[in-house]
Amino acid sequence: MTGAGSRRATDAVEAVWRIESARLIAGLARLVNDVGLAEELAQDALVAALEQWPGEGVPRNPGAWLMSVAKRRAVDSIRRQQRYVRKLTEVGQELATAPNTGVAALDAAAEERIEDDLLRLMFVSCHPVLSTEARVALTLRLIGGLTSDEIARAFLLPEPTVAKRLVRAKRSLSDAGVPFEVPQGAERLARLSSILEVIYLIYNEGYSATAGDDWMRPELCAEALRLGRILATLTPKEPEVHGLVSLMEIQTSRAAARTGPDGSPIRLLEQDRHRWDRLHIRRGLAALDRAAELTDRAGEVPGPYTLQAGIAACHARAPTAEQTDWVRMAALYELLARVAPSPVVELNRAVALGMAYGPAAGLELVDQLTDDPALRSYHLLPSVRGDLLARLGRAAEARAEFERAAGLTRNARERTLLLTRAAEL
Repeated sequence: MTGAGSRRATDAVEAVWRIESARLIAGLARLVNDVGLAEELAQDALVAALEQWPGEGVPRNPGAWLMSVAKRRAVDSIRRQQRYVRKLTEVGQELATAPNTGVAALDAAAEERIEDDLLRLMFVSCHPVLSTEARVALTLRLIGGLTSDEIARAFLLPEPTVAKRLVRAKRSLSDAGVPFEVPQGAERLARLSSILEVIYLIYNEGYSATAGDDWMRPELCAEALRLGRILATLTPKEPEVHGLVSLMEIQTSRAAARTGPDGSPIRLLEQDRHRWDRLHIRRGLAALDRAAELTDRAGEVPGPYTLQAGIAACHARAPTAEQTDWVRMAALYELLARVAPSPVVELNRAVALGMAYGPAAGLELVDQLTDDPALRSYHLLPSVRGDLLARLGRAAEARAEFERAAGLTRNARERTLLLTRAAEL
């Protein structure tokens, strides 16, 4: 194959890996019941593709080719470990019924199970035996197909730190004997909440980067939204999954309007709403309708992601900031504060109250939060307080709050915005 052809084949391997890796690892993990081993087998198949495709060409069904190679590596691995004799028999029976062509398609049984396997992999990646940081890294690695270097760059971490985190996470799952299964009953709901939390943590780090020079990291937002859509496909009857997808779709719609030409942030109420992406908004509102329908059918109170999506929809439906239904938004925040109480929710409720009923109403609630230990180092508390004080004409106090907020944030773009607001006062 020519140099250009070889490059195309290598590009094809990388593209197929990004698309198929999660399904590949999920199917293998079901066979060997070990996520770490499943990833190693998948990597072996990737190496085989890098060696063979440039010379032989990209197969008609590259995902099936990778699975076929990985399964045969699994058989070799299991043969070397006698304690897995039973698994060897199961895998051997699967392969005995598949066409022995070297590029055989996935057997029908595996095709039928692959969606369940992917869901199992999500539950394992977000298992509570792991720390939050480990769950995020493992989800991006196994489901997202990102390399440890890509994860490190996304979160501004040293690559060895992420690599060690991934190794420890897989070892923890193995040591704890975490089964490769979808939990049932109350445990399923709790574990599903963990998956949603991980996806939204990834999204938020992309939407408002906590550190560094960039206001946003769009690649993380895109990856989180992709994971959310996958999860919605796998769990179509879970309202909170659709609620989270709705929330991310609507927030993503604002991406182009959130920064100026120089990358400086633009506050929500000052954004040009004509630049909001209408396709993302339509998708978000459709997902919100689905979440509401499922919630009503079950006779339940909307969950926190559905409520937050409803709040985001108030912005999305308003042609201008002045036309936003702030009264409805304040009511939704009040319900959210009952469903998922937290100081941050109360702070956001204060913003809505300040817009719906005047800055004094918002400031009254903010002042009740100033001594909360959870908000002591949270830069948005003095930022919100500064905004409310400025609207009340208390410029000197507002300036001091913006300067304090600038000292607390670790994001360079946000620090510049806050200091600019202080200087304007």
